[in-house]
Amino acid sequence: MTAAGRGSSHRRRSATRLAAVQALYEMDVSGAPVDLVLGGFIGKRWTDADGGGDLLAPDGDLLGQLVRGVTGRRSELDAVIGSALTGAWTMGRLEILLRAILRAGAYELAALNEVPPKAAINEYVDVAHAFFPGKEPAMVNAVLDRLARTLRPNERMTGSDDGASEQE
Repeated sequence: MTAAGRGSSHRRRSATRLAAVQALYEMDVSGAPVDLVLGGFIGKRWTDADGGGDLLAPDGDLLGQLVRGVTGRRSELDAVIGSALTGAWTMGRLEILLRAILRAGAYELAALNEVPPKAAINEYVDVAHAFFPGKEPAMVNAVLDRLARTLRPNERMTGSDDGASEQE
């Protein structure tokens, strides 16, 4: 694959992770079911963007995998995230969007072994930066780093800072 192809593929995976977090947030706030939210994200929000708009359409398969995976394993993910939180932080104290980011990141670390941990962590820290100007991205980084060491103890935590080392 060419360098341009890898860059485009990386940007699409990044857009997919952002969309997954937004979908999880929407589901948490509205109580809407997975299929309804995913249908809205794939069918409506990016239809026009494919025609040359500024938004890059997410990968529908990966988006579905992330959102369905988080939804199906939510209790398990909340437990492992809760164990990685420090101080007085609990899942219940976290802002809804921050919980969505951590759940998606934790799911990817737990279930998508083809993605290097550092790449996944960096992606979700970038998502946190898109929404939070304060200390939240650092918290996302710390929690996901702890989870990666627990969920993937035999994997090295080194790699590309831009996620370019992600396997296709």
